[in-house]
Amino acid sequence: MGLIEAIVRILFGSGRNVLRETAHVFRPGADAMAARDAARAQAALAQFEAEFTAPRRGRFDRVMDALNRVPRPAMALGTLALFAAAMFDPTWFAARMAGLAMVPEPLWWLMGAIVSFYFGARYQAKGHDFRRSLRMGQAAMREFAGAEEAARGPGSPAAADSGPDAALTLQALRPDTNPALSDWRRRAGR
Repeated sequence: MGLIEAIVRILFGSGRNVLRETAHVFRPGADAMAARDAARAQAALAQFEAEFTAPRRGRFDRVMDALNRVPRPAMALGTLALFAAAMFDPTWFAARMAGLAMVPEPLWWLMGAIVSFYFGARYQAKGHDFRRSLRMGQAAMREFAGAEEAARGPGSPAAADSGPDAALTLQALRPDTNPALSDWRRRAGR
């Protein structure tokens, strides 16, 4: 009975469970997996919140943003309305187009510059906001990675670190020889 008792004490005694600790090396425990899953879900929700939450703005900013949204739909709908007007009343449409033909070319250039600058500035502002949201998402991912690393806790398996030993690093990076693959290559003539 003394031998069995010694084996049981080695495996389960002194406040440690060697079997469970060994099993955790090969398969993570449910509590550690739950903590990692919770951290991952929390980081994903924080990223979504950062992406879709606009900063608080005043009434003037909201009104100006609403006015900035008017020109594109107005130009698109106005062009469609011109097609409808040409079909509905061709003489009225011809008179309006004759008036547009009388506009001097420098005025058309000025109109083109104004429209180009308006849409270019809007494009630049929206691009800046998009890049800022990407940076916020990347920061959330870095925070998530740190939380996941902390959830793993000490003692979990990780990649081997060769430290400052260059010879050991080179040996770790050198691919192992595979006798079966070498034999196959030799038989295939490769």
